[in-house]
Amino acid sequence: MLFMVIERFTPENLKRVGERFQKSGRMMPDDVLYHASWLEPDGSRCFQVMEAPSRERLQAWVDRWKDLMEVEILPVLTSADFWAKRRGE
Repeated sequence: MLFMVIERFTPENLKRVGERFQKSGRMMPDDVLYHASWLEPDGSRCFQVMEAPSRERLQAWVDRWKDLMEVEILPVLTSADFWAKRRGE
């Protein structure tokens, strides 16, 4: 299952997020796959595409970072998968 993950950072925590990432990496469970990410130019938000068997599996990852950021998780489909479902394929 694909998810769009939106992380929101306060200016005070942005440096700490970077330090933790440099020291420990993403700290994701083994069954969660990171695809790609993009940051806003001011560093206030990060948009990531991740894959996991369920939303609940992402929670283990969120729990490791929730002291430094707010996280929103949205299930998403690729465009091809969305339109295939609409056509009943």
